[in-house]
Amino acid sequence: MDRLTAMQTFVRVVESGSFSAVARESHTTQSSVSKQVAALERKLGARLLSRTTRSLALTEAGERYFAKARGLVAEIADAEMELHQGEQQLSGWLRVAASVGYGRLKLLPLVGSFLAAHPNVKIDLRLNDGFIDLVEEGIDVAVRIGELADSSLLARRIGTTQRVLLASRQYLRSLPKGVKAPRVPQDLLQHNCIVYSELATQNAWTFTAGPGAPAGEGSQVTIRTQGNLQSNSSEVIRASVLSGMGIGYSPTWLFEDEMANGELQVLLPDWPAPSLPVHLVSPPQRRQSAKVQAFALHVSAG
Repeated sequence: MDRLTAMQTFVRVVESGSFSAVARESHTTQSSVSKQVAALERKLGARLLSRTTRSLALTEAGERYFAKARGLVAEIADAEMELHQGEQQLSGWLRVAASVGYGRLKLLPLVGSFLAAHPNVKIDLRLNDGFIDLVEEGIDVAVRIGELADSSLLARRIGTTQRVLLASRQYLRSLPKGVKAPRVPQDLLQHNCIVYSELATQNAWTFTAGPGAPAGEGSQVTIRTQGNLQSNSSEVIRASVLSGMGIGYSPTWLFEDEMANGELQVLLPDWPAPSLPVHLVSPPQRRQSAKVQAFALHVSAG
């Protein structure tokens, strides 16, 4: 038994809360992970984890050992990082997470150029519009759009996302008699609005009066929109807006080409939506990773 490997495995099992999560990030089997921890327990002569079919918990001995082992594993990682300065560090897997739309349209080109610049690095790109627990999933770095709620994460702001209100010309041509394209936010109450349910605000859409708005410049209006479709998928929102099903309230990068070629029309141009910050976030234990730092610099520059 490689005691260091077994210790590292044990620490990750406790951090992630499951054997299966560690197996996925290590590209091995759950049985193999379980055997490593069992071998470590036999070597130490103490039971570290109390296992049930649905959960696992640290024993009293396990709590004492974990407190020491976690620090040792971090120190060893730091020592190895200092030993291998420079390009030699940039090798192996880097696990990156992002939302589906942002990952496909904005992040993937940067991933491609990063891999071209660092041929010894491999990226596991995980796209999901739902919330991802970075520690549990073993993620090294993730893109988060919007204000950050988890202050324990290490964050680096890399940009800002502008949002717009838009609809396809097909939708606007098919409006019932007497209903016109919205000119002020309140007009949205007459329209079918497609809601992205992963936003904390969901159907509460906020706008700020610009210089050309009839209201006083800088005043804000929030409208509780209504419609017959909502989704937690940015790709569904994109497809439904493009097919003329309703009005979207979305980041500009989700529809850049269609806005440029006139397929989609920007609505309420005098009432811009509040922008959202874009951050790269990492768990605290990844703070000194050369790969994470290099990737963050690359994405920021892009």
